[in-house]
Amino acid sequence: MLFFIKFFLQIVRMNNRFIFTMAAVFIACSSLAAYLLEPDNFGSWFNGLWWVMTTVTTVGYGDFAPKTVLGKVLGMLIYIFGIGLISVTISKFIDALFLYQRKKEEGKLRYTGENHFVMIDWSKHAEHAIKEILRTDPAAEIVLIDTLEKTPIEHEKVHYIQGNPVKEETLQMANLGKARAVFIFSMNITVNQHVLQDTSFIDGKALLIATTIERCFKHVYTVVEIQNKDHLPNFEHIQIDDFIFAGETISQLAVRSAFSPGTSRLFSQLLTRNDGDDLFEIPYDKRWITFRDAFEDLLSQGATLVSDGSDLNINRRLQERIPPDARLFVICNKETYRRLTGK
Repeated sequence: MLFFIKFFLQIVRMNNRFIFTMAAVFIACSSLAAYLLEPDNFGSWFNGLWWVMTTVTTVGYGDFAPKTVLGKVLGMLIYIFGIGLISVTISKFIDALFLYQRKKEEGKLRYTGENHFVMIDWSKHAEHAIKEILRTDPAAEIVLIDTLEKTPIEHEKVHYIQGNPVKEETLQMANLGKARAVFIFSMNITVNQHVLQDTSFIDGKALLIATTIERCFKHVYTVVEIQNKDHLPNFEHIQIDDFIFAGETISQLAVRSAFSPGTSRLFSQLLTRNDGDDLFEIPYDKRWITFRDAFEDLLSQGATLVSDGSDLNINRRLQERIPPDARLFVICNKETYRRLTGK
Protein backbone atom coordinates (compact mmCIF):
# COMPACT_ATOMS: atom_id res chain seq x y z
CA MET A 1 0.00 0.00 0.00
CA LEU A 2 2.85 2.34 0.88
CA PHE A 3 4.36 1.63 -2.56
CA PHE A 4 1.23 2.81 -4.36
CA ILE A 5 1.01 5.96 -2.23
CA LYS A 6 4.63 6.84 -3.02
CA PHE A 7 4.04 6.01 -6.70
CA PHE A 8 1.10 8.41 -7.05
CA LEU A 9 2.88 11.11 -5.05
CA GLN A 10 5.72 10.90 -7.56
CA ILE A 11 3.23 11.25 -10.42
CA VAL A 12 1.68 14.35 -8.84
CA ARG A 13 5.11 16.00 -8.63
CA MET A 14 5.84 15.43 -12.33
CA ASN A 15 5.35 18.20 -14.87
CA ASN A 16 2.14 18.27 -16.87
CA ARG A 17 3.62 17.47 -20.26
CA PHE A 18 5.28 14.29 -18.98
CA ILE A 19 2.09 13.16 -17.21
CA PHE A 20 -0.05 13.74 -20.32
CA THR A 21 2.45 11.82 -22.44
CA MET A 22 2.64 8.95 -19.95
CA ALA A 23 -1.17 8.74 -19.76
CA ALA A 24 -1.48 8.63 -23.56
CA VAL A 25 1.20 5.92 -23.83
CA PHE A 26 -0.40 3.87 -21.03
CA ILE A 27 -3.85 3.99 -22.67
CA ALA A 28 -2.48 3.16 -26.14
CA CYS A 29 -0.37 0.23 -24.88
CA SER A 30 -3.21 -1.12 -22.72
CA SER A 31 -5.63 -0.95 -25.65
CA LEU A 32 -3.22 -2.79 -27.92
CA ALA A 33 -2.48 -5.38 -25.22
CA ALA A 34 -6.19 -6.02 -24.67
CA TYR A 35 -6.71 -6.66 -28.38
CA LEU A 36 -3.59 -8.88 -28.73
CA LEU A 37 -4.51 -10.94 -25.64
CA GLU A 38 -8.13 -11.48 -26.74
CA PRO A 39 -8.49 -10.67 -30.47
CA ASP A 40 -11.72 -12.67 -30.86
CA ASN A 41 -13.31 -11.00 -27.83
CA PHE A 42 -12.47 -7.37 -28.66
CA GLY A 43 -12.42 -7.67 -32.45
CA SER A 44 -10.32 -4.56 -33.08
CA TRP A 45 -7.82 -2.24 -31.41
CA PHE A 46 -10.50 0.46 -31.22
CA ASN A 47 -12.76 -1.79 -29.14
CA GLY A 48 -9.79 -2.38 -26.85
CA LEU A 49 -9.38 1.39 -26.57
CA TRP A 50 -13.09 1.75 -25.80
CA TRP A 51 -12.84 -0.82 -22.99
CA VAL A 52 -9.73 0.82 -21.50
CA MET A 53 -11.32 4.29 -21.56
CA THR A 54 -14.56 3.10 -19.93
CA THR A 55 -12.46 1.31 -17.31
CA VAL A 56 -10.08 4.12 -16.35
CA THR A 57 -12.97 6.60 -16.17
CA THR A 58 -14.91 4.12 -13.97
CA VAL A 59 -17.90 4.22 -16.34
CA GLY A 60 -17.90 0.48 -17.08
CA TYR A 61 -20.65 -0.06 -19.65
CA GLY A 62 -20.01 -3.81 -19.63
CA ASP A 63 -20.29 -4.25 -23.40
CA PHE A 64 -16.67 -5.48 -23.45
CA ALA A 65 -14.87 -7.39 -20.71
CA PRO A 66 -11.79 -9.69 -20.64
CA LYS A 67 -12.48 -13.42 -20.45
CA THR A 68 -9.00 -14.94 -20.16
CA VAL A 69 -6.73 -14.93 -17.12
CA LEU A 70 -4.17 -12.67 -18.83
CA GLY A 71 -6.91 -10.33 -19.92
CA LYS A 72 -8.24 -10.08 -16.38
CA VAL A 73 -4.73 -9.47 -15.04
CA LEU A 74 -4.46 -6.60 -17.52
CA GLY A 75 -7.78 -5.32 -16.22
CA MET A 76 -6.51 -5.38 -12.64
CA LEU A 77 -3.38 -3.45 -13.66
CA ILE A 78 -5.60 -0.87 -15.30
CA TYR A 79 -7.68 -0.65 -12.10
CA ILE A 80 -4.60 -0.13 -9.94
CA PHE A 81 -2.49 2.16 -12.12
CA GLY A 82 -4.74 3.48 -14.88
CA ILE A 83 -7.55 4.94 -12.79
CA GLY A 84 -5.08 6.77 -10.54
CA LEU A 85 -3.05 7.98 -13.52
CA ILE A 86 -6.12 9.29 -15.36
CA SER A 87 -7.40 10.98 -12.18
CA VAL A 88 -4.09 12.79 -11.77
CA THR A 89 -4.07 13.67 -15.49
CA ILE A 90 -7.56 15.16 -15.34
CA SER A 91 -6.71 17.18 -12.22
CA LYS A 92 -3.51 18.43 -13.87
CA PHE A 93 -5.48 19.42 -16.96
CA ILE A 94 -7.98 21.38 -14.87
CA ASP A 95 -5.11 23.05 -12.98
CA ALA A 96 -3.54 23.99 -16.31
CA LEU A 97 -6.79 25.64 -17.42
CA PHE A 98 -7.00 27.64 -14.18
CA LEU A 99 -3.33 28.60 -14.50
CA TYR A 100 -3.87 29.75 -18.09
CA GLN A 101 -6.89 31.84 -17.06
CA ARG A 102 -4.97 33.39 -14.15
CA LYS A 103 -1.99 34.24 -16.34
CA LYS A 104 -4.31 35.76 -18.92
CA GLU A 105 -6.02 37.94 -16.29
CA GLU A 106 -2.64 39.00 -14.90
CA GLY A 107 -1.28 39.87 -18.35
CA LYS A 108 1.49 37.24 -18.32
CA LEU A 109 0.69 35.64 -21.70
CA ARG A 110 2.33 36.77 -24.95
CA TYR A 111 0.00 37.93 -27.72
CA THR A 112 0.73 36.27 -31.08
CA GLY A 113 -1.96 37.77 -33.32
CA GLU A 114 -1.42 40.32 -36.08
CA ASN A 115 -3.06 43.48 -37.43
CA HIS A 116 -4.33 44.36 -33.95
CA PHE A 117 -4.63 47.63 -32.04
CA VAL A 118 -2.40 48.32 -29.05
CA MET A 119 -3.58 50.60 -26.22
CA ILE A 120 -0.94 51.84 -23.78
CA ASP A 121 -2.08 52.85 -20.27
CA TRP A 122 -5.60 52.31 -19.02
CA SER A 123 -7.81 55.37 -18.63
CA LYS A 124 -11.30 56.55 -19.47
CA HIS A 125 -10.03 57.68 -22.86
CA ALA A 126 -8.57 54.23 -23.49
CA GLU A 127 -11.84 52.61 -22.42
CA HIS A 128 -13.83 54.80 -24.82
CA ALA A 129 -11.33 54.09 -27.61
CA ILE A 130 -11.65 50.32 -27.10
CA LYS A 131 -15.44 50.52 -27.18
CA GLU A 132 -15.34 52.64 -30.34
CA ILE A 133 -12.98 50.21 -32.10
CA LEU A 134 -15.19 47.24 -31.23
CA ARG A 135 -18.28 49.18 -32.31
CA THR A 136 -16.60 50.02 -35.63
CA ASP A 137 -15.18 46.53 -36.21
CA PRO A 138 -16.50 43.79 -33.86
CA ALA A 139 -13.83 41.40 -35.19
CA ALA A 140 -10.93 43.70 -34.24
CA GLU A 141 -8.35 42.44 -31.74
CA ILE A 142 -7.03 44.81 -29.07
CA VAL A 143 -4.04 44.52 -26.74
CA LEU A 144 -3.98 46.68 -23.61
CA ILE A 145 -0.66 47.39 -21.85
CA ASP A 146 -0.63 48.60 -18.25
CA THR A 147 0.99 47.90 -14.87
CA LEU A 148 -2.23 46.87 -13.10
CA GLU A 149 -2.16 43.49 -11.34
CA LYS A 150 -5.22 42.29 -13.27
CA THR A 151 -6.93 43.29 -16.48
CA PRO A 152 -9.31 46.23 -15.99
CA ILE A 153 -11.61 45.09 -18.79
CA GLU A 154 -13.08 41.65 -19.48
CA HIS A 155 -13.73 41.11 -23.19
CA GLU A 156 -12.91 38.22 -25.51
CA LYS A 157 -11.37 40.64 -28.02
CA VAL A 158 -9.16 42.44 -25.49
CA HIS A 159 -5.85 40.82 -24.46
CA TYR A 160 -4.05 42.25 -21.44
CA ILE A 161 -0.26 42.62 -21.07
CA GLN A 162 1.16 43.63 -17.68
CA GLY A 163 4.43 45.53 -17.83
CA ASN A 164 6.25 48.80 -18.29
CA PRO A 165 5.60 50.08 -21.86
CA VAL A 166 8.93 51.92 -21.81
CA LYS A 167 10.67 48.52 -21.94
CA GLU A 168 11.06 46.81 -25.30
CA GLU A 169 10.27 43.35 -23.90
CA THR A 170 6.82 44.56 -22.81
CA LEU A 171 6.09 45.82 -26.32
CA GLN A 172 7.36 42.51 -27.69
CA MET A 173 4.87 40.69 -25.45
CA ALA A 174 2.13 42.70 -27.20
CA ASN A 175 3.59 41.76 -30.62
CA LEU A 176 3.71 45.47 -31.43
CA GLY A 177 5.77 44.87 -34.57
CA LYS A 178 2.73 43.23 -36.21
CA ALA A 179 0.18 45.75 -34.89
CA ARG A 180 -2.07 47.89 -37.07
CA ALA A 181 -1.73 50.93 -34.80
CA VAL A 182 -0.66 51.89 -31.29
CA PHE A 183 -2.32 54.48 -29.04
CA ILE A 184 -0.35 56.10 -26.21
CA PHE A 185 -2.79 57.61 -23.72
CA SER A 186 -1.63 60.12 -21.12
CA MET A 187 -1.83 58.80 -17.59
CA ASN A 188 -1.67 61.01 -14.49
CA ILE A 189 -1.64 58.16 -11.93
CA THR A 190 1.65 56.51 -10.93
CA VAL A 191 2.19 52.83 -10.08
CA ASN A 192 1.90 53.88 -6.40
CA GLN A 193 -1.53 55.42 -7.09
CA HIS A 194 -0.23 58.98 -6.74
CA VAL A 195 -1.92 61.62 -8.90
CA LEU A 196 0.40 63.78 -11.00
CA GLN A 197 -0.55 67.42 -11.44
CA ASP A 198 2.46 68.53 -13.50
CA THR A 199 1.75 67.86 -17.18
CA SER A 200 5.51 67.79 -17.84
CA PHE A 201 5.77 64.43 -16.04
CA ILE A 202 2.67 63.06 -17.77
CA ASP A 203 3.78 64.05 -21.27
CA GLY A 204 7.35 63.04 -20.40
CA LYS A 205 6.23 59.43 -19.91
CA ALA A 206 4.36 59.53 -23.23
CA LEU A 207 7.56 60.82 -24.85
CA LEU A 208 9.62 57.96 -23.37
CA ILE A 209 7.14 55.37 -24.63
CA ALA A 210 6.98 56.99 -28.08
CA THR A 211 10.79 57.04 -28.24
CA THR A 212 10.94 53.30 -27.47
CA ILE A 213 8.39 52.60 -30.18
CA GLU A 214 10.28 54.80 -32.64
CA ARG A 215 13.52 52.95 -31.86
CA CYS A 216 12.08 49.44 -32.14
CA PHE A 217 8.87 49.62 -34.20
CA LYS A 218 8.99 52.86 -36.22
CA HIS A 219 6.82 51.38 -38.99
CA VAL A 220 3.74 51.09 -36.72
CA TYR A 221 1.13 53.86 -36.98
CA THR A 222 1.40 55.79 -33.71
CA VAL A 223 -1.14 58.10 -32.04
CA VAL A 224 -0.11 60.01 -28.89
CA GLU A 225 -2.29 61.86 -26.41
CA ILE A 226 -0.55 64.82 -24.71
CA GLN A 227 -1.79 67.05 -21.93
CA ASN A 228 -0.02 70.29 -22.82
CA LYS A 229 0.17 71.53 -26.41
CA ASP A 230 3.33 73.47 -25.54
CA HIS A 231 5.15 70.13 -25.23
CA LEU A 232 4.55 69.30 -28.88
CA PRO A 233 8.02 70.51 -30.06
CA ASN A 234 9.62 67.91 -27.76
CA PHE A 235 8.14 65.17 -29.96
CA GLU A 236 9.58 66.55 -33.22
CA HIS A 237 12.67 64.32 -33.18
CA ILE A 238 10.55 61.13 -33.35
CA GLN A 239 7.97 59.94 -35.85
CA ILE A 240 4.43 60.39 -34.53
CA ASP A 241 1.62 59.93 -37.03
CA ASP A 242 -1.05 61.78 -35.07
CA PHE A 243 -1.60 63.67 -31.81
CA ILE A 244 -4.60 64.01 -29.51
CA PHE A 245 -4.67 67.04 -27.22
CA ALA A 246 -6.37 66.10 -23.96
CA GLY A 247 -9.33 68.32 -23.13
CA GLU A 248 -8.94 70.48 -26.23
CA THR A 249 -11.60 68.72 -28.29
CA ILE A 250 -14.08 68.77 -25.42
CA SER A 251 -13.53 72.48 -24.84
CA GLN A 252 -13.89 73.30 -28.52
CA LEU A 253 -17.13 71.29 -28.80
CA ALA A 254 -18.54 73.03 -25.73
CA VAL A 255 -17.85 76.51 -27.17
CA ARG A 256 -19.20 75.58 -30.63
CA SER A 257 -22.34 74.15 -29.04
CA ALA A 258 -22.89 77.41 -27.15
CA PHE A 259 -22.62 79.52 -30.32
CA SER A 260 -24.37 77.00 -32.58
CA PRO A 261 -26.75 74.76 -30.59
CA GLY A 262 -26.70 71.14 -31.74
CA THR A 263 -23.13 71.25 -33.04
CA SER A 264 -21.84 68.84 -30.39
CA ARG A 265 -24.42 66.19 -31.34
CA LEU A 266 -23.41 66.56 -34.99
CA PHE A 267 -19.73 65.97 -34.24
CA SER A 268 -20.51 63.09 -31.87
CA GLN A 269 -22.48 61.33 -34.58
CA LEU A 270 -19.64 61.70 -37.08
CA LEU A 271 -17.05 60.48 -34.58
CA THR A 272 -18.91 57.34 -33.51
CA ARG A 273 -20.31 54.35 -35.37
CA ASN A 274 -23.85 54.65 -34.07
CA ASP A 275 -27.02 54.90 -36.14
CA GLY A 276 -27.17 57.54 -38.86
CA ASP A 277 -24.51 58.91 -41.18
CA ASP A 278 -20.83 58.52 -40.33
CA LEU A 279 -17.46 59.50 -41.73
CA PHE A 280 -15.86 56.82 -43.92
CA GLU A 281 -12.79 56.54 -46.13
CA ILE A 282 -13.49 55.08 -49.57
CA PRO A 283 -11.13 53.83 -52.29
CA TYR A 284 -10.38 55.77 -55.46
CA ASP A 285 -12.45 54.86 -58.54
CA LYS A 286 -10.59 54.88 -61.88
CA ARG A 287 -13.61 56.49 -63.55
CA TRP A 288 -12.97 59.69 -61.61
CA ILE A 289 -10.56 62.19 -63.15
CA THR A 290 -11.29 65.34 -61.14
CA PHE A 291 -12.72 65.91 -57.70
CA ARG A 292 -15.93 67.07 -59.39
CA ASP A 293 -16.29 63.64 -61.05
CA ALA A 294 -15.94 61.96 -57.66
CA PHE A 295 -18.18 64.47 -55.88
CA GLU A 296 -21.07 64.19 -58.35
CA ASP A 297 -20.84 60.41 -58.72
CA LEU A 298 -20.76 59.85 -54.97
CA LEU A 299 -23.59 62.32 -54.41
CA SER A 300 -25.78 60.38 -56.85
CA GLN A 301 -25.13 57.26 -54.76
CA GLY A 302 -26.05 58.87 -51.45
CA ALA A 303 -22.61 59.90 -50.18
CA THR A 304 -21.09 63.36 -49.76
CA LEU A 305 -17.39 63.82 -50.48
CA VAL A 306 -16.01 66.10 -47.75
CA SER A 307 -12.22 65.86 -47.75
CA ASP A 308 -8.98 64.63 -49.22
CA GLY A 309 -7.21 63.48 -46.07
CA SER A 310 -7.31 66.43 -43.66
CA ASP A 311 -7.98 68.92 -46.49
CA LEU A 312 -11.61 70.05 -46.19
CA ASN A 313 -11.67 72.52 -49.12
CA ILE A 314 -12.89 69.98 -51.69
CA ASN A 315 -15.55 72.44 -52.89
CA ARG A 316 -12.73 74.79 -54.04
CA ARG A 317 -10.79 72.03 -55.78
CA LEU A 318 -13.50 70.49 -57.91
CA GLN A 319 -11.64 71.22 -61.15
CA GLU A 320 -8.38 69.68 -59.95
CA ARG A 321 -7.28 66.18 -60.94
CA ILE A 322 -7.37 63.66 -58.14
CA PRO A 323 -3.75 62.89 -57.11
CA PRO A 324 -2.60 59.24 -56.86
CA ASP A 325 -2.12 59.51 -53.09
CA ALA A 326 -5.55 61.02 -52.40
CA ARG A 327 -7.48 59.79 -49.35
CA LEU A 328 -11.16 60.38 -49.97
CA PHE A 329 -13.54 60.73 -47.02
CA VAL A 330 -17.31 60.77 -47.36
CA ILE A 331 -20.33 61.16 -45.10
CA CYS A 332 -22.95 58.45 -45.61
CA ASN A 333 -24.73 55.63 -43.83
CA LYS A 334 -23.37 52.10 -43.43
CA GLU A 335 -25.46 50.64 -46.24
CA THR A 336 -24.13 53.20 -48.73
CA TYR A 337 -20.56 52.62 -47.52
CA ARG A 338 -20.90 48.85 -48.03
CA ARG A 339 -22.33 49.41 -51.50
CA LEU A 340 -19.47 51.77 -52.45
CA THR A 341 -16.73 49.51 -51.14
CA GLY A 342 -18.28 46.09 -51.75
CA LYS A 343 -17.71 45.13 -48.09
